[in-house]
Amino acid sequence: MKENKQIGTNPTSASADGISYGDFLIHAAGKVSYRLTNDYLFHAVLQKNNRVLRALLCSLLRLKQEDILSVLITNPIEFGESVESKNFLLDIRILMNDNTLVNLEMQVANEGNWPERSLSYLCRSFDNLNAGMHYAELKPAIHISILDFILFPDMPEFYSSYFLMNKENHTVYSDKLCLSVLNLPQIHLATEIDKAYHLDYWAALFRATTWEEIKMIASENDMIQEAAETMYRLSQNEKVRLQCEARERYYRDQKTRQYQMEKMKEIEKKMGSMEMELEAAEGKLEAAEEKLEAAEEKLEATEGKLEATEGKLEATEGKLEETEGKLEATEGKLEVAEGKLEAAEEKLEAAEEKLETAVMNLQQQEGTIREKDIQLAKKQAEIDRLRAELERQEAAGRR
Repeated sequence: MKENKQIGTNPTSASADGISYGDFLIHAAGKVSYRLTNDYLFHAVLQKNNRVLRALLCSLLRLKQEDILSVLITNPIEFGESVESKNFLLDIRILMNDNTLVNLEMQVANEGNWPERSLSYLCRSFDNLNAGMHYAELKPAIHISILDFILFPDMPEFYSSYFLMNKENHTVYSDKLCLSVLNLPQIHLATEIDKAYHLDYWAALFRATTWEEIKMIASENDMIQEAAETMYRLSQNEKVRLQCEARERYYRDQKTRQYQMEKMKEIEKKMGSMEMELEAAEGKLEAAEEKLEAAEEKLEATEGKLEATEGKLEATEGKLEETEGKLEATEGKLEVAEGKLEAAEEKLEAAEEKLETAVMNLQQQEGTIREKDIQLAKKQAEIDRLRAELERQEAAGRR
């Protein structure tokens, strides 16, 4: 692992461009007017202080200080020039001493197209052949994105680099193209190697909102202190402040547009959902109408059957009335018959009473007859005995 050696400075000494660090330590206090995520201030600080630019590149590219002998910003800004006066580009294009082309860009708002945008910038940098040059002379191109938002929320990383490679065996197609991304909100995911190259310090500086916070970070890193002093001195420059404020207005407008776009997308999504619901409702309505039509047909058939049934019912009611008339006549006859039956039952009852009396008399007479028969049998038996006795005596006399 390469070690990133920082350039040391004395807080009260002057930097390479003659800036004193005393003012920063004494006067800088309270909330910062503009954070370093303001791309105009970011560009201005790195353009103003080449040492800071080299130190930042060493951290981002994981190089030693001696690996970068010189850097040149090929698109410098004119301090005080209005960023609204033309198509003002605030990405920083850097040519390093080994001819590597670096495109460094700070981005605050997520417009949803950063991968495509950064890839476009990288391809423009790589297309650096002049007439008569050989393809082997193409300069390596690196695009470094410093983002104040999370590029890939599903794959959180603090710092990552991307190359063209075989997705199956990871063979690098070419090492002359590289995309690197520093996600500032995910500083807590900084790896040990990120910390070894002080990327966590730079990220903390970029996101700091107070001078006290910046001083605390600067107290642990000399180059951060030098960057902070340059930031402080430039933020006192009225021309720089005006352009920084213009960029802040742009950010606010951008956020408003983004909010409006998100609202429009939300509305379009709701409208799409409503259209789908409407289509579903229309489908259901059509199905309901078909069912209604079928039901109406069934109703017509049922009404026809009902009419036929009502006709049959009327005929049946006529027959019922006729039957009821016959029933009434029958009931009259039945009443007469019941009267006769009642009289007959009364006669039968009287006859049964007489019969019962006769039976009782007969039973009494039968009892008397049985008694007389018993007496008669006894007398007959006596007579038979006497006759036998007499016959026996007569037989005895004849002897």
